[in-house]
Amino acid sequence: MKVLFVGLGSIGQRHLRNLRALKGEGVEVIAWRARGLGQIVHEDMQAENADPAAHYNYRALPTLEAALAERPDITFVCNPTSMHVPVALAALRARSHVFLEKPVSSSLTDLDKLAEEAALHPGRIIYVGYQLLFHPAIQCLEALLRREAVGRVLAVRAAVGAYLPGYHAYEDFRHSYAARRELGGGVVLTQSHDINYLCHLFGVPTTVFAVGGHLSNLEINVEDVAVLTMNCGSLARPLPVTLSMDFLQRPSVRNCEILGEEGKIVMDLEAASLVRHSRNGEVCEHQQWADFRRNAMYLDQLKHFLACCAGEETPRCDLGSGVQSLKVALAALRSIETHAAEEVGA
Repeated sequence: MKVLFVGLGSIGQRHLRNLRALKGEGVEVIAWRARGLGQIVHEDMQAENADPAAHYNYRALPTLEAALAERPDITFVCNPTSMHVPVALAALRARSHVFLEKPVSSSLTDLDKLAEEAALHPGRIIYVGYQLLFHPAIQCLEALLRREAVGRVLAVRAAVGAYLPGYHAYEDFRHSYAARRELGGGVVLTQSHDINYLCHLFGVPTTVFAVGGHLSNLEINVEDVAVLTMNCGSLARPLPVTLSMDFLQRPSVRNCEILGEEGKIVMDLEAASLVRHSRNGEVCEHQQWADFRRNAMYLDQLKHFLACCAGEETPRCDLGSGVQSLKVALAALRSIETHAAEEVGA
């Protein structure tokens, strides 16, 4: 198996590290890196100045064309968000499976071409990297909702917040993609993981109303606070789902509360816990994954992706799902500008 990495920042190196853990040196790895920084980013997000090519045992190619000419079986697209689609298109045309880091893009430009190209290669997988779908608490929540453990869901309230300067302690946050609009940054796109899992569990909203913007004194040119109200039901029977997002909170938060006719569920992804309450408010279920490690989600996601490439499993987050999550995020960004509810669209 030959695997190409386009972009080897922290997330690209995580995927490569996990690939080596699963497949060892039996995989030939090549890479095309626009910046080619001489830095190794470890699992604990600490970095050291060293040669990544020697550390991970890969060959660096001078251009994307040269890399794709080697006919990789799989391409990991891990460059900045605004640069995803051209690379994914080129990889599909080279008959490569594609692992596309989230979000799919920072706009809808050429996404129709990407979908058309994917349809021309039905044997090629294009997978979007929303690893929260592999968090044990979300998987438990999905099972509870499937068996209607709290009855019909009436409302959902979720939150995600973390301090942007602490994301990558080894770099100046002002230069990171998350802080720069031209690279597809901002809290809505960067943390669209939460939009994705909410859509996965409760359906794609028809409309989104959002309030937010660049409200702090962080030296960035993107929104750092956004509060979304989404209707994941219909006009006749609304399902209000709210999501609070920010680049500011210390300590970080990532949680979700589900109100049902027969009780409620409180999920805390940071604490890796889930509590279900009965209609009377009593705790009737308490799950705690005390040994949970963040990298386990990425490993499970990678195992799943490789199984999809082998034709053994069906993608949990295909291109269509990734595009829908992007459309919700873009509707939220439009709403912040227009001060009105925006339709998500098919």
